[in-house]
Amino acid sequence: MSLPWGDRVLSVWWGCAMRKLNRKAGTHRTRRVVLAGVLSGALVVVGCDSGGGGDERGGGDERSAKRGGDTTCDGRLEGTTDITVWFHAGPSGELDTLRGQVKDFNAGQKDVRVELITLPEERPYDELVVSAAASGELPDLLDFDGPNLYNYAWSGKLKPIDSCVPEAVKADLLPSIRKQGTYEGRLWGVGTFDSGLGLYVRPSVLKKAGIRVPSGPDDAWTATELTGILRKLRKEGYEKPFDLRLNYARSGQEWNTYGFAPAVWSAGGDLIDPKELRTAEGFLNGPEAVGAMTTLQNWVKEGLVDPNKDDKAFTGGRSPISWVGHWTYPEFSKAFPDDVKIVPLPDFGRGTVTGMGSWQWGVTAGAVDGDAVWRFLAHLLKPREVLRMSRANGAVPATDSAVELSPRFAEGGAERLFIEQLKSGVARPRSQTPAYPAVSRAFARAFAEIMLDRVPVKAALDKAVRRIDKDLADHQGYPSAGP
Repeated sequence: MSLPWGDRVLSVWWGCAMRKLNRKAGTHRTRRVVLAGVLSGALVVVGCDSGGGGDERGGGDERSAKRGGDTTCDGRLEGTTDITVWFHAGPSGELDTLRGQVKDFNAGQKDVRVELITLPEERPYDELVVSAAASGELPDLLDFDGPNLYNYAWSGKLKPIDSCVPEAVKADLLPSIRKQGTYEGRLWGVGTFDSGLGLYVRPSVLKKAGIRVPSGPDDAWTATELTGILRKLRKEGYEKPFDLRLNYARSGQEWNTYGFAPAVWSAGGDLIDPKELRTAEGFLNGPEAVGAMTTLQNWVKEGLVDPNKDDKAFTGGRSPISWVGHWTYPEFSKAFPDDVKIVPLPDFGRGTVTGMGSWQWGVTAGAVDGDAVWRFLAHLLKPREVLRMSRANGAVPATDSAVELSPRFAEGGAERLFIEQLKSGVARPRSQTPAYPAVSRAFARAFAEIMLDRVPVKAALDKAVRRIDKDLADHQGYPSAGP
């Protein structure tokens, strides 16, 4: 999120730097990696795995990479190339898995040597990326939250990768992965997993109360129908039957946008003008968006929503319906074996809509060799490696070939709905504009004000529109030529 980090840039742990400087002869380069300074001015210590590195470099080819066509990959590798990879410090299963993938890749060939650098989870990852880009210190391969791709591509932090990705690999990617990774008609990023968002329900509870269970997107509950269902469940003894994961909803959190922009879209509104991308006026604060957010707020006001302060509204049996993502399936199904089903989000007027998108990989503008970077990324996209990561983090496999091998997501699997949504167009990417970071911050803040502080909906959305439009004005509407 947007916090001032200052201008100080500090070198990574001295041992890492010395190991890079003493890299054996024959590699293309040695590079020093630095991280953005932290507010306290303390030294940031990051993990370095499997060596890597070359000389400090800037991003002099950033604009040419954007304007001069995609020359990221030419199909040639010469000698041994060291590349550095940044990875956000997420769940331990993700990091341990990626470390294993790096180790196996380095041991299995000699053309490319990968050094994995994990950034501290307690620091805002995007701020580290922005600071490093400003000083020309980005790695060769960058891990980033998918919706930030559009700003990174626009501002010259990334290179397009159409020339790197074979058509067979593109065809194997889920359409949502391709869509999220595309900006202005070019492919700039790919992920090894996607996300799923829906309503988790306990069928036994619903059936006992005489409530129908939707079978798919075509027969999703309407928002009005869901209101009646919640009231009925209250009469059945569930005082606060709905979990909206409000424990995630602190002001500025991405969950707010990822989780609840679909309600705005389903109502016919949007976070920003989807065609011109030049204003949020009349879209985020239009009658459709106001209506959707008012429905959500009314559920809270009526006492139908569990605040979920202990993160156990669903697993503790208090709320038999939970609006949340794929990451909760293992926990929920463990709490209620054979009594968990995933159904679509409610229809607010224009059909059910759901979220999509997760972390992606991109080749940075200053990468030493696009072909070397792609060689490692291609390894991560192999079906076995995609499955390896999705089993570690519970996310949706990014390729059709991996989905077919995954029991939960394959035809008839417990999480098959997520695949259907991602492939049918029910899932929508977050606003594909360089202004997305500002759009998300504004909406996320408004959501928290509406749901937690019960601020009047129209007033909160009007304020969000002003914040977004100010950012657009400050950046001259984000001209396609870049900053």
